[in-house]
Amino acid sequence: MRVTAVDRWKRLPAWARWVLAVYVIGFVDGTVVHVRQLAHGGIHAYAGFGYVPVQVFLVLLVVLDPFTALLCAFVRWAGIWLAVLIMALDVAANWAGNWNAMPRFLIVFWVGEVFAIFVFATAVPLLRAIGGGNARLRGARLFEEVGGLRGGQCPV
Repeated sequence: MRVTAVDRWKRLPAWARWVLAVYVIGFVDGTVVHVRQLAHGGIHAYAGFGYVPVQVFLVLLVVLDPFTALLCAFVRWAGIWLAVLIMALDVAANWAGNWNAMPRFLIVFWVGEVFAIFVFATAVPLLRAIGGGNARLRGARLFEEVGGLRGGQCPV
């Protein structure tokens, strides 16, 4: 029997569904923001950030944000790990690029910072809820999803 994304959503407790929904909405919103910034400023939209790796990362968010949203929508543990990584790098990039305008930056971009705190605070409980925090548990769930033992096969 094939396990679908709907089956994975149904297995989750209600709080985990809400958290994943916020992740998906947050990363879709991030995609829209970065696409809008690139449409307005072109490939050099982040030239004011100075550091080339930071500029490259912020441009890559046009691809990474929707990919993360899709992984979270399909209830994949990699989506939660990628969400944490992206938000950590995004916060660091935003703070590095806007350090000179810090008080005004926090007033304008507070939603992104709050979303980052939300992702950091909920990642571990969410990984536990979907079984992504324990490799043995992931293996056991995969084993169940593919149908378990067939014809007396050894599980090891």
